[in-house]
Amino acid sequence: MRIFLIGFMGSGKSMLGKKLASATGLLFADLDEIIENSAGKTIPEIFASEGEEAFRVLEHETLLRVVNTLEDAIIAVGGGTPCFFDHMDLMNKAGRTIYLKYTPEKLFEYLKEEPDKRPLISGKSNRELMDYIHKTLKEREPYYQQASHTLAWPDISVESLVKIISS
Repeated sequence: MRIFLIGFMGSGKSMLGKKLASATGLLFADLDEIIENSAGKTIPEIFASEGEEAFRVLEHETLLRVVNTLEDAIIAVGGGTPCFFDHMDLMNKAGRTIYLKYTPEKLFEYLKEEPDKRPLISGKSNRELMDYIHKTLKEREPYYQQASHTLAWPDISVESLVKIISS
């Protein structure tokens, strides 16, 4: 069983993915961590030195490698991953996709605490951050909605995720 957790940055994909893996006995993989380990650089460093386009190519290659090597795993992907290279189609064919859906206001609460860890929002004021969340979520929502399951705030929990993957 291969489960992909998708959603906007700050939606808890990695944190919930680790807990879900622990609850189910499945392996946990974080696509961003795999990219960082392979590249020997952090995501912000990759963005700064090579740009977003190069990062997206690296992300695509890494996702293909993960799909071809990990069978029973919970895989947390980056917030933008579903929006490039037909990734939603790839992930839906390779396993089950679960969209962790939050309101822009809830995402803002989480993201305003650690903007410098995320290159796409680094240096933004609170107003700019909120505008970015609204704009980008609107652009990404059509991709996220292709997920085989959607779990919306406030019902997002490990228990809810276990029910989805057990059905």
